[in-house]
Amino acid sequence: MTSISTKATVHGAISIVNAIATGKGSALGISLQTTAEIHMRQGEGKIFHNNRNSHLFKYIINNSIPNKILKRNDFFLTISSDIPIGFGLKSSSAVSSAVSLACYGLLEGNIDDFKVLNTAVDASRKAKVTITGAYDDTTACYFGGFVITDNYSNKLLRRENGPLDLLSLILIPNNSTRKNPLKLKVLPEFFDQAIQSAEHSEFWKAMTLNGLLVSSLMGYDYSPILFSIENGAISASISGNGPSIAVIIEKKNLITIKRILEKYGKTLVCKINNTKASIEKKIG
Repeated sequence: MTSISTKATVHGAISIVNAIATGKGSALGISLQTTAEIHMRQGEGKIFHNNRNSHLFKYIINNSIPNKILKRNDFFLTISSDIPIGFGLKSSSAVSSAVSLACYGLLEGNIDDFKVLNTAVDASRKAKVTITGAYDDTTACYFGGFVITDNYSNKLLRRENGPLDLLSLILIPNNSTRKNPLKLKVLPEFFDQAIQSAEHSEFWKAMTLNGLLVSSLMGYDYSPILFSIENGAISASISGNGPSIAVIIEKKNLITIKRILEKYGKTLVCKINNTKASIEKKIG
């Protein structure tokens, strides 16, 4: 009995500009990662997995693999990730795109990156794990580097590599709950200014403006961002809809700013990632 296995690896990302206010967003790839491994063998068309989000996975599998193959095989899906869930670090986007890539990898021929991404984003909308479709997050996870996107039309407007000599220091705050992200729609013109800065490659300016806007509109504590910048951080912002905070630093400032942030919660030190998602395939 022939079996096929694929293993897809996709990285995490942090926000540069939140897309909820205008539909346009920007994000940056980081070194946290998610893997999705699918084992396909002859069977009755059943899907087995080790993750709670069954609707998301079933949608991706059913919309990426031809029906004639689905009916004749069973699929065993295993997800592993070092991206914290529910903190705005793009865990859902990384998982959905990793599963989508693994599914398309089971088939013959070249993989269409944008078909992979569209399937992942459509599944995320169906599963209601995103408001805008999170095309900015998904493309940053998949391609790495800086991205600017139109989330409502699933369009990648721009991508460029991020600086590898800098670090992203992530704060996972203590006792912080996620707030209502729809409040971000109150000031769309200011988020539009942030996107314009990103379009001129002023990504750190855009990110810090985003942090000020998201903090004030959603009611997050701005002091970790302020103290980080006062002590040499290049930029800092709420990532996604929070509650995590991403701080961009030079390596020489790591110890100082890490000590500041540790007063508020757990910290993660991440590299900036410019590497595209990868896939391995085994037959037999």
